[in-house]
Amino acid sequence: MSGGATGPDGLPGREHDSVATTGPAGVPALRARGLDVLRLGGVRATGHHGVFDHERRDGQEFVIDVVVHLDTSPAASGDDLGETVHYGVLAEEIVAAVERDPVDLIETLAERLAGVVLAHRAAVATEVTVHKPGAPITVPFGDVSITISRERA
Repeated sequence: MSGGATGPDGLPGREHDSVATTGPAGVPALRARGLDVLRLGGVRATGHHGVFDHERRDGQEFVIDVVVHLDTSPAASGDDLGETVHYGVLAEEIVAAVERDPVDLIETLAERLAGVVLAHRAAVATEVTVHKPGAPITVPFGDVSITISRERA
C-alpha cells in the first residue's frame, strides 16, 4: 500500500474503507445496527443472458455470491428456521432466477437477484455479485463481475 490513507481507527487502510462506513448499506454501518451476515457463495446456474445472439441461444454459466444482512437473534433464541433466511431455499431461488427470462446485462440480473433476497422477511440488506466467467471478451481474463448493494426500503 502506498500513500498515507488511514481508516476511521487511524490505522492504515484501503482507500475504499471510508466508503463502506458511509451510506445506508455499508457493512460497518449495518453491523453497527446489530445485523449479522449470512454468506452464500459460488452458486452456479446456466442462464441465457447477454447482448449477443450466441449468448441467448447457447447460454452460459453464471456464478453468484450473496451476502444477506439480517438479525439472527430471533432465530437463534428460538432455534426457529422460520425466523431467518433458509440458505437452501435461497440457493434454489437464485438458480431459478438466473435460469428464467434472459436479460442483456449482468447488472439487470444482479438487481433481480437482490429482489429475490429481499423478498425474505428476515433480510434487511444484501450484496449480490454476479460473475460471468465465460463473458465474450477478446483478451485473456480471469473473471468479470458486478456487485450491487440493496437495502429494504
